Amino acid sequence: MTGFGRGEYRDNEHGFTVEIKSVNHRYHDTVLRFPKSLNGLEDKIRQTIAGKLVRGHIEAMISRVDYAEPKRTVRVNPALAITYSQAIQEVAESIGAPFEKNPYRIASFPEVLVMEEEKEDIEALWVKLEVAVKNALENLLSMRVVEGEALANDLHMRVARLEEYIAQIEAYTPSVFGAYRDGLMARMRDVLADLGAEPDEARILQEAAIYAEKVNITEELVRLKSHIRQFDKTLHSSESVGRKLDFIVQEINRETNTIASKVNNFGIASIVIEIKSEIEKIREQIQNVE
Repeated sequence: MTGFGRGEYRDNEHGFTVEIKSVNHRYHDTVLRFPKSLNGLEDKIRQTIAGKLVRGHIEAMISRVDYAEPKRTVRVNPALAITYSQAIQEVAESIGAPFEKNPYRIASFPEVLVMEEEKEDIEALWVKLEVAVKNALENLLSMRVVEGEALANDLHMRVARLEEYIAQIEAYTPSVFGAYRDGLMARMRDVLADLGAEPDEARILQEAAIYAEKVNITEELVRLKSHIRQFDKTLHSSESVGRKLDFIVQEINRETNTIASKVNNFGIASIVIEIKSEIEKIREQIQNVE
């Protein structure tokens, strides 16, 4: 499902802004954009997002502002200072000039004194950033709840239509046997009319019984109704149900195809077409379900 959420954190040292948006996707796919200084927190960010968003293409943008001056230390390179001092002494001796040890002069040479920023406590940063990430996720989920309710209502309506179509097939099924028997009887009478003979009604009934057994779809209808009940029950679950619904729809489609292949009847075939059309609409919708 689609959604957008924004979260922030501010204190005297740091400021974080997190924006997360999601669009429909069959699987979970997360793209992160954040400053290099937060590279060490990438796994924690991904795990936090995955804990709330199971499905969808997700993009998260994180910005950082530092309000406090970075903490710095000065490191002395004593070996290099000695090397500089010895070199200056050699120069002085080579030209006959007096040599005087001057630490301030030595300290001014490159790399003798090196200023370094103290390494950041990445875990302390996460305590702050986590607040912004979770706030963004909560706001995104609130938006998705509204869409989810509308989606659930639409799916309930389509499931109700499937149940109506199945009821129509059940009502139509008994007439299939009679139609086949009457049609077979009529064809046999036409064939035997020129011979002045009557068809063997017992044999006709036997053939019709064999046909009725061949096209019996009772088991398929029972399984179809069971899958639809399970679909409806799953819709009410508080867990992530997108992939489960996808599997159930595959089973509904499988049973529908079996009915279509077993019953060579125009009336039932017309209803099956309506069922398959509704299944495709359901399949499209559940790609949006978490």
